[in-house]
Parts: sequence; C-alpha cells; structure tokens
Amino acid sequence: MSIRLLSTKILSTSQKALLSNNQFQLVEYDSLKIDLLHEEIDTSYKHIIFTSQNTVKAYLKNLQNSNNLNGEESISTITSQITAYCVGEKTKALLEEYRIKVVVVTHYGADLSKILVEKFGNESFLFLCGNKRRYEIPTRLKENNIHFKEQVVYENSPNPKAFTAHFNGILFFSPTGIESYQIKNSIKDSIAFCIGTTTAAEAKKHTSNIIIANKPTVESVLEKVVEHYKSKIN
Repeated sequence: MSIRLLSTKILSTSQKALLSNNQFQLVEYDSLKIDLLHEEIDTSYKHIIFTSQNTVKAYLKNLQNSNNLNGEESISTITSQITAYCVGEKTKALLEEYRIKVVVVTHYGADLSKILVEKFGNESFLFLCGNKRRYEIPTRLKENNIHFKEQVVYENSPNPKAFTAHFNGILFFSPTGIESYQIKNSIKDSIAFCIGTTTAAEAKKHTSNIIIANKPTVESVLEKVVEHYKSKIN
C-alpha cells in the first residue's frame, strides 16, 4: 500500500529520513512565508521572551544591523547579559548555539506565561513575536500587572498552493498553516497530523480526523505518522 503524505513545511534531510519507508510518497511545500522585519531592538531589556526560532533569528539579525553595534564582540556583549524565556526545544537550542542563557523553556506559550507570573513577576520583559502571535502570554502578563514591551519582529503570511492529488495524511505545524492550506484546498477525508493542541483546535474547524503529536516538534509529528501507518504498511 502506498501512503501519500503532504507536509505543509519543507522538511530537513534528517526529518525526511524518519519517513524512509518506500511506501511513503511525500510532497512538501511551505504553506507560510516568513519575513524577518528590520526593527531596532530595545537593548535596555535584560529579560527576553522568545516565542519561536524566527524570533531568535530576527533578534540576532537586528542586533547585527544596528548602527550602534560594530562586530561580533559588541553583539556577544549584549547577548551575554540577557536572560531568555522561550517556547520550544528548537528555540532553546538555537539560543544556546549563540550562548544565550535560557532559564525557562516550555512547549506552549500558555505554560510559559504561567511560570513567568509565578516565578518572575517582578521582572520587566521584552516580548518578541510574529504578527500572528497568540494571546496567552501578553494577556496573562497584563492581567498580573507584569511590565513588558511587545515587539513584532517577523511577519507570517499565507503562501497558498492548490493540490489536485488526494493525500492520505496532511502534516500541519501551526494554525496559520492550516488557514493557508484551506485557501485553495480542503482537508476532506485526509488525516490531519497536528504538531500540538492549538494546531489541532484549528483543524477541528475542518475535520474530525485528527492525530496530535506526543510533543510539539516536527520529529514527533513524523513519528506519529510512522506509528499510525505501521500496521497498514506491514
């Protein structure tokens, strides 16, 4: 049996290796277009909330482009003085790659906001996010009178593409990715493999045929795909 899969994100070589079984036929594309914005970073904040790898990339890029900074030594001086609070293991890994100290990492923004309120309520935060950011973090900080400055450092826009083929499974990695896919397509009777509960909540608007990854990572989504189709392939 041949299993046709559509990934709404271009996968890395190591990620595709998880689908190495010859029975999988993979089609992939980026359902979203990401543009890093040119924004001057407020370096007065020493506690920074990073909601994704894109916020880390935008932060570093804007530090490098700052007229007030010259060379890697100046950038490393600033990054060595900050404390990071982030969503996602991949975000944490990227921060640590640049020797930025991470004190809290969670799978979801709601969990991060809870920890910030309970343990870091006296701090002031720079909250870096995209234009389609979720509400949990800023809402909870406001409700608890925690000072923060929100800065949009990247834009997330649909990259719609029409598909005529039928897919057994469609891999979704964000609510906005589903919205983009639905512009020119319909999930119909395909299985929606979702990276997490917030993505699944969006998928439920279009289908009840949903499988959620054990952890909100691309790799966990792929592992769930393999697990689901294992009996059918064998």
